Amino acid sequence: MTGEPGRNARVLVLGAGLVAPPLVRYLLARGATVTVASQFVSRARELVGDHPRGHGVGLDVPGDMTALEELVEEADVVVSLLPASFHPVVARTCVETRTHLVTTSYVSDEMRELDARARERGVVLLNECGLDPGIDHMAAMRVIHRVQSEGGRIVAVHSYCGGLPAPDVNDNPWGYKFSWNPRGVLLAARNPARYLFEGRVVDVPPEELFDNCHYLDIAEVGRLQSYPNRDATVYVEKYGLAGVRTMFRGTLRYPGHCITWKQLAALGLLDLREMDLAGETWAGLMRRLAGARPGEDPREAVARKLGIGLASEPMRRFEWLGLFAEEPLPAGVTTPLDALVARMEERLRYRPGERDMVVLHDEFLVAANGDDRLSRVTLTLLAFGEVGGDSAMARTVGLPAAIATRLILEGKVTEPGVRLPTTPDLYGPILEELAGHGIRVIESREGASSIVRGGSAPVSAGDPA
Repeated sequence: MTGEPGRNARVLVLGAGLVAPPLVRYLLARGATVTVASQFVSRARELVGDHPRGHGVGLDVPGDMTALEELVEEADVVVSLLPASFHPVVARTCVETRTHLVTTSYVSDEMRELDARARERGVVLLNECGLDPGIDHMAAMRVIHRVQSEGGRIVAVHSYCGGLPAPDVNDNPWGYKFSWNPRGVLLAARNPARYLFEGRVVDVPPEELFDNCHYLDIAEVGRLQSYPNRDATVYVEKYGLAGVRTMFRGTLRYPGHCITWKQLAALGLLDLREMDLAGETWAGLMRRLAGARPGEDPREAVARKLGIGLASEPMRRFEWLGLFAEEPLPAGVTTPLDALVARMEERLRYRPGERDMVVLHDEFLVAANGDDRLSRVTLTLLAFGEVGGDSAMARTVGLPAAIATRLILEGKVTEPGVRLPTTPDLYGPILEELAGHGIRVIESREGASSIVRGGSAPVSAGDPA
């Protein structure tokens, strides 16, 4: 049985997107007064409904800083579910008003720079408290701290996570549907990556991100494909793993993802360069991106530019998505990426009655105290959305942030500054309560005799074009 923060506790939730509903319901059910602020005021009001302690208001961040400051000053804790680029703006306001902050996003350099001031003001700035990042950190640290307390050491960490359609609704050629911010998904595909493998730092530029993919088999799911996720090397220090030989973090997708998204990037559909797209059609945009010759069919132009066959898997997926259609682009879009976001939102959405799936899979190679032989510890979380209810993504992102917010309100998390959920005061109670919500990380162990030092290597194993 968890505690309640008290009926005088006030929480400001910024954003009313796909992962907000379970978080808002959780906090209202535990006695907090919750204000949801969004530029889409109707959505904010829908989230709180007619609850007497729920309020939905309109807010443009960072357009209306005065309104933001007033709302933050009235709150005890702010939960920011806004795009990650807005978090530093919110965090600076929180620090100056002595209001604690929770986000589910990666710590940016701008956020990190607020650490000293937040400590001085006694403000908790808790980041990376969702699924990935979030539950992955918590489950990992529970294993790491236990191994270290037993005198052992971690030799290698491979951490994977992905949000996907459940196998029974994986029914489109892309093997993907959006369970969180579509623009965020596409922007993430533009990031470089870095990881540590066998003592060597591997840098992956954005244009090579989808060349660095490999496969792994997950029980109850089957074969999935992984590619590197951002900079994994920073977690060597954050996890307290000096001397670890391998630190890899990967995103999981169904097979075929990497080659298709590689070609999207190569064609320029992930570009943020401003273009005059007024009155343009999808076929016209593809001709422009491919540098089509006069009168050339857009399909032939794209295949020629990318050096792939007309019947290749990426081309079939482009065709299914309607990228060669003589239909106008959405009004107001000015970049290829935002045009693609709109198309994918339309075609890659979950239909009523469909459920998503979250897969988290970690592998640790462990050397016991005084023993050079290695054993493997495996963590797996498999969660499915509720038909007609919350998605698995919403629950696994929203609930950790909600539980952390409650802990802060109850005075159980007090160390100020820029923090991650990597300490026992956070990961212990959050993981325990998540298990009560059916979100369980299952641990298994494999003996030393069959383990090869270094484990499975994140090597290129992409699909043929």
